[in-house]
Amino acid sequence: MEDLIRKWLYDPTVGKLVSAFVGILLVYAVARFLQRSVARYVKDSDTRYRARKLVSLLGYLAGIVLVATIFSDRFGQLTVAFGVAGAGIAFALQEVIASVAGWVAVSFGNLYQPGDRVQLGGIRGDMIDVGVLRTTLMECGQWVNGDLYNGRIVRVANSFVFKEPVFNYSADFPFLWDEISLGVKYGSDYKMARDILERVGREVVGDYAAGAKATWEEVVRKYRIEEAPVEPTVTVAANDNWMEYTLRYIVDYKARRRTKDRLFIRIIEEIDRSGGRVNIASSSIELVKMPPLELSFAPKTTARV
Repeated sequence: MEDLIRKWLYDPTVGKLVSAFVGILLVYAVARFLQRSVARYVKDSDTRYRARKLVSLLGYLAGIVLVATIFSDRFGQLTVAFGVAGAGIAFALQEVIASVAGWVAVSFGNLYQPGDRVQLGGIRGDMIDVGVLRTTLMECGQWVNGDLYNGRIVRVANSFVFKEPVFNYSADFPFLWDEISLGVKYGSDYKMARDILERVGREVVGDYAAGAKATWEEVVRKYRIEEAPVEPTVTVAANDNWMEYTLRYIVDYKARRRTKDRLFIRIIEEIDRSGGRVNIASSSIELVKMPPLELSFAPKTTARV
């Protein structure tokens, strides 16, 4: 027994394993200390998040380099074994490998970053973390109307960036085009109705249009895309029931619902002040012609016993 223990103690492989274990523990301890220091001294949330991710990445790289340095003289002897094992592992863990490849694509391909609103794997929400295997989203929508959080935190495999389209609401152009429709009764002052919508649009979303114009010009220079109007525009269409006015405007991607609320409130206020010249339409049924009614009464009969 003593000979076996002595053999183990003087075995170079055991010594290297112990050295690798101790070295990894030291790297982990240093990484944790640096992450806590970053959380303590860095106040900006975005900078703090990026610094912690950088520390984690450097810790992984340091661990890999340490193990590779310790076992460098053994790698040549294990080349064939590593090749066979690597083929089996790659087949068994192909989804994991695809997720790691997706993480590399996200990190260096500028697909999205923390704080962006994205739709990934059929899930829409704000991206709050990018891990090696999964992206974490604070979900929007589902049973909650509009672009509001519903409270669920969803983790989506990074491999989805290769399988489905990645919708980014805030990458190069953090604005969205939106529109509201309003039915106006026939006989109303149609010019005044159009003027109300244009005036309210400029009042409520005019600042968005001014800020979005410069950003859109950068998008046009970067991509092969045509110019598009960012100012509020009003169009009208006449149908069988009413005149339908549509206000198209540009808005911050996180303020779509509350902006629509402000627009409707201001439009209703202006219509109330029109003195009846503009009236909102509603669904109604008009009977043009009634078919003739024919009534007949059968003669009363008495029963005989």
